[in-house]
Amino acid sequence: MKILVTGAAGFIGFHVSRTLVKIGVTVVGIDNINSYYDPNLKYNRLLQLGVDIKSQIKENQELGLVTSTTYDHFSFLKVDITNLEALETLFKVQDFTCVIHLAAQAGVRHSIKNPHAYIQSNVVCFLNILECCRNNKIDHLIYASSSSVYGNRSIVPFSEKEKVDSPVSLYAATKKSNELMAHSYSHLYDLRTTGLRFFTVYGPWGRPDMAPMLFATAINKGETINVFNNGEMQRDFTYIDDVVEGVVKLALEAPKTKIKKAEIFNIGNAKPVALLDFIGGLEDAMGKKADKNFMPMQDGDVKITYADSSKLQKAVGYKPTTSLQDGLQSFVKWFKGYYEN
Repeated sequence: MKILVTGAAGFIGFHVSRTLVKIGVTVVGIDNINSYYDPNLKYNRLLQLGVDIKSQIKENQELGLVTSTTYDHFSFLKVDITNLEALETLFKVQDFTCVIHLAAQAGVRHSIKNPHAYIQSNVVCFLNILECCRNNKIDHLIYASSSSVYGNRSIVPFSEKEKVDSPVSLYAATKKSNELMAHSYSHLYDLRTTGLRFFTVYGPWGRPDMAPMLFATAINKGETINVFNNGEMQRDFTYIDDVVEGVVKLALEAPKTKIKKAEIFNIGNAKPVALLDFIGGLEDAMGKKADKNFMPMQDGDVKITYADSSKLQKAVGYKPTTSLQDGLQSFVKWFKGYYEN
């Protein structure tokens, strides 16, 4: 089996790639290493995978497929998936069995200020991936959707059976469009597609624009943290290792199951946590108190996320095992080691 992981220098993509190669799966990772957040974090994730390309990219050297010096089964290519020609060439040469598409322009609030970036990265690029999968007879496409497609609903937990026709951000709208596009390709071309609605993923090597990293950075520096909706929010915080387990199980086991050709799964912890309780747990793990600035609700934000993950559990045995306390301890250990050393 050979798997393509897009967004391999990203948070989830890095962890998925590392887990797969550790169990002997051949992985080709791609990423455009954009500057939405600090590229150095992306380069350092790649270093963990045995790929050191920072200096070559800064010197504008032409890079082909770079083989890992740590894992025999991993190689990396810097490529932008807006480049359909380059993507088509990669698919033809590599003969992938499965594609795990995690590359996207992330961030709910950022989508309000930069809508064009989201249509290009999340819709046009997804079409490119679908076309390459169709033309190269890929067995299975797994792609990142988001819990944001549920909008600002109060009925919990969120179930895949519910209609998701009222997105409250453009980011959510692009993810909903991905699900519709995937469904049409499954119907027209018999392509197996599986969308994953991720719920507030956190952990080591996390994204700097997400609340856990923003809070930890501010607490560490003694700066004020912004707490939106006066803290009256809940999130289904899901530890990265639990998320990766679900993704990997789908990649390896879906062909052996009765999962439908076009499927959607929630992938969350199924235990929503009050935002102030999360901050309290982070304070305990860091040994410092946060200076809180309470603010009103932000445009595009939602009051609660709460996954019903029973469908994924039934399909591949997915069951999160990491408690919030243990997850925060692991996150803070990594955070201090990375940012304070």
